[in-house]
Amino acid sequence: MKTFKIVALQLLENKKAQDIELEDGLIINKESEDGTWIIEAYIPKKYNDIFQTRLASKETFDIRVIITHADNDPAPFTVTISSIQQLKDHISVLFQGRLSKKRNDYSEMLLDDLIKEGYSGEQLLAEFKQRMQSRQVLSRQ
Repeated sequence: MKTFKIVALQLLENKKAQDIELEDGLIINKESEDGTWIIEAYIPKKYNDIFQTRLASKETFDIRVIITHADNDPAPFTVTISSIQQLKDHISVLFQGRLSKKRNDYSEMLLDDLIKEGYSGEQLLAEFKQRMQSRQVLSRQ
């Protein structure tokens, strides 16, 4: 097994990436034949309802995590929630899943997201620049 620190987390919903505030996080590559990873995210309680709904549905969904260094590209995962632990001001969400595809570079994934959201022309360029900047800010927090 290999363990890595998570420095950023995004929930993909309705073709949009939602940044999730991350207090701390850990990801474990079980190095098993089925390619399963375990991801634990320590996040503010304000996200509890979002993740409780996902836990209750037991359906798979997509997330992205930036591992180890803020400059790394996000890794896309298809996951389910195994458990949610209630803590004082935070929750600990335990995900289990697999890499959903080979990693693309972040700029390609972001551009694809923006096009799916309906951006084009100068709006596309402006939004792309703004989100590239916000990724750098987010991943340094």
